[in-house]
Amino acid sequence: MQSKEVVIFGTNDYAELAHYYLVNDSMYHVVAFTVTEAFLPEERFFKGLPVVPFEEIETIYPNDRVAMFAPMSPKKMNCLRQQVYENIKEKGYELISYISSRATIFTTEIGENCFILEDNTIQPFTKIGNNVVLWSGNHIGHHGEIQDHVTFTSHVVMSGHCSIGANSFLGVNATLRDGITLAAGTLVGMGSLINKSTDEWSVYVGNPAKKLENKNSINFL
Repeated sequence: MQSKEVVIFGTNDYAELAHYYLVNDSMYHVVAFTVTEAFLPEERFFKGLPVVPFEEIETIYPNDRVAMFAPMSPKKMNCLRQQVYENIKEKGYELISYISSRATIFTTEIGENCFILEDNTIQPFTKIGNNVVLWSGNHIGHHGEIQDHVTFTSHVVMSGHCSIGANSFLGVNATLRDGITLAAGTLVGMGSLINKSTDEWSVYVGNPAKKLENKNSINFL
């Protein structure tokens, strides 16, 4: 079976990790990297592959030849990654998802441009949206939903029947009680226990977690 050619957006740690995982644990074949022209490296090579300007990607690697992958960091509550994702979509590219062979997956409802690393457990009847990052070692409970542009760090426990709003961020070792709804843009601090639903674009820390008043999550990350 012929492998699909892929161009990775970025030349940072996330891009380097994506390259490693795709090379060592997928059927995809990475052929290049791309960044906006302002961030082009002087040598225009990364990991031994060409780095091309995103503004010219269609002429160098047309969308009928390659797919793309944009595994970016969660800066500005995933909004920067969302913008890149939308820009790639506007150019007509297919976006792949990477799902580790060492993840335990009991759902087929996983969107595009997702980056799901080793030791994640995703239970049945749960839906994962587009442009979601699940770092290693999370438990994603049954009958739940993770909406678009969300980041789970590591060892997060999301109990059953939870709904995670778009652009949310969950810190290391966060825990969500069953049936919780995280509103869009919720930031959950590391080690925090969420035992009730949250407000949009808010920050929650502690065990049990409390909302930080007059704080907008987009200014924290």
